[in-house]
Amino acid sequence: MKSGSFSLDPARTYVAGILNLTPDSFSDGGVYEKEGPLKIVGKMIEDGADMIDIGAESTRPGAEKVSADEEIRRLIPVLEDIRRHFDIYISVDTYKPEVARVALGAGADMINDISGLGFGGDDMAAVAAECKAPIILMYNKAYHGGPEKGVDLTGYINNVLFDVAGKAVKAGVPEDMIVIDPGVGFAGSTENDLTILRDLEDICSWGWPVMLGCSRKSVIGNTLKLPVDQREEATIVTSIIGAQAGCSIVRVHDVRANRRALDMLSVIQNTAS
Repeated sequence: MKSGSFSLDPARTYVAGILNLTPDSFSDGGVYEKEGPLKIVGKMIEDGADMIDIGAESTRPGAEKVSADEEIRRLIPVLEDIRRHFDIYISVDTYKPEVARVALGAGADMINDISGLGFGGDDMAAVAAECKAPIILMYNKAYHGGPEKGVDLTGYINNVLFDVAGKAVKAGVPEDMIVIDPGVGFAGSTENDLTILRDLEDICSWGWPVMLGCSRKSVIGNTLKLPVDQREEATIVTSIIGAQAGCSIVRVHDVRANRRALDMLSVIQNTAS
């Protein structure tokens, strides 16, 4: 994938730092208000972030939905401020086409649609095409359903992502501007999330760049019985597994720890025998 001066090198795993502009995010709700978004972004860049993923609506289970107007109110001033101060690639985490359009106009580079066109459909695909913006398309059971009992989950997810990517291409999004996300945390159960992690190599084999988002998620908490603030070590494990499977991007809260782990992996993998 290439977008402006930013391109994904297949030999490298990129780190997307998470900036939640929400008071009720499951992991870091309200943190941006206390520390200031510019300080947080500056620290993530210093720690090795390749890109920043900004969201202004919590997508945790049970979170209160916000209107497009409220999402834009939270998002745009911070986005514009970041763009003024930093030369960093920015994806906007939204499933609403109207929010995506405004954000791209305000300086965002990429759309991260956690509904995988399930909410905005053709309208979201059209925004990406018209704005010449790359788009991340995520599998989400709430929008795409799940396989019937006995049907292979990974095959089902691959088929869903192949279908939604095809819809985006039909709307005018170039194939090389599409990134897919298998939807850890949105697959319906911890067992399903673990299956996705086990089968990442299969998901990565389709050829589209894959983004993996496991940071601090319930799959870690439920598996290890850990609260949100004690899930970083396990998050790093998922990042390493993702990199080994071929994921192009990992989306994380703790940029420095994940960047260092991935850099160490890269050195080991590229050391001549």
